[in-house]
Amino acid sequence: MSWWHPDRLAARREALETRARIAATVRRFFLERGFVEVETPALQVSPGLEPHLAAFTTVLDEPGEGQVTRHLHTSPEFAMKKLLVAGVPRLFQLARCFRNGERSRLHHPEFTMLEWYRAGASYRELMADCEALLRAAAPLYVWEGKTADPAAPWLYLSVAEAFQRWAGIDLLATAPDPEKPQLDLLADAARPLGIAPHAGDDWEDLFFRIFLDRIEPRLGIGAPAILYDYPISMAALARPKPGDPRLAERFELYLCGVEIANAFGELTDAAEQRRRFARDRAAKEARYGFSYPVDEDFLAALEYGMPESAGIALGFDRLVMLAAGASRIEDVLWAPVV
Repeated sequence: MSWWHPDRLAARREALETRARIAATVRRFFLERGFVEVETPALQVSPGLEPHLAAFTTVLDEPGEGQVTRHLHTSPEFAMKKLLVAGVPRLFQLARCFRNGERSRLHHPEFTMLEWYRAGASYRELMADCEALLRAAAPLYVWEGKTADPAAPWLYLSVAEAFQRWAGIDLLATAPDPEKPQLDLLADAARPLGIAPHAGDDWEDLFFRIFLDRIEPRLGIGAPAILYDYPISMAALARPKPGDPRLAERFELYLCGVEIANAFGELTDAAEQRRRFARDRAAKEARYGFSYPVDEDFLAALEYGMPESAGIALGFDRLVMLAAGASRIEDVLWAPVV
């Protein structure tokens, strides 16, 4: 049955009404707190430089310039940070984003991202935003028989604490050089769990193999969970944590074992950002045989001076899916990509 068939739409009507209600709640939530809703272009010079993300690419015919390559963004992050530099202190956006090769119960090639940024704030303020927003959006979140009550006390746990608690691993000991964590040390620590690296894996690959097996399924059960302070090698756009250069000011938000949001205390050092971009582009080139260009205008904005700030990207479709008790993202989309 096609997605537009009246019977198919009727079966999803309650979930779609939930989507519309939560979208209205989100806008009201931020406007009441002095945020400005912004709109930035989906076509960008750089779609984002995370090594494992693939973008959609097109060619524009520009009068006087000829053909130029542009990419549909994987996140509106770069453009929104430029607006921070331009003097917008609190901004949010419900942005259409695009990631190629992603389709599953929790992924869709075109999806909606809720992003917001606060100048003069740390990632701690964003954690408070998350608590208030999720309580306003729904009384309960449900997925695969698991629930998360946003009114209950939230679990706050560092990444290192989570690895110690559920995997018995001293994670930071496997990264004596914070920028070059050692696969062999993590492999030795993971061996008692029966988890081993695959051919071609690096430290981060094994990190996620352990994380997905032992840690993520336990997060956000009963109440939402925030996992914070990631190893510095896993936070390309986050600033180092004051007092501990091994860590970055990054957190993720979980509901019912599902990752909902990713947040940073933002890196404002243009030279350090350029170095990290170069590292990520090299990693992508080595693994996939291609990479995307750097947004030089973004680096120029950092050089001009981005204020100390914090920002977060929250998967709006996943939030609605859990609020509606749906089993997959397509159940809460008005129309899927076909």
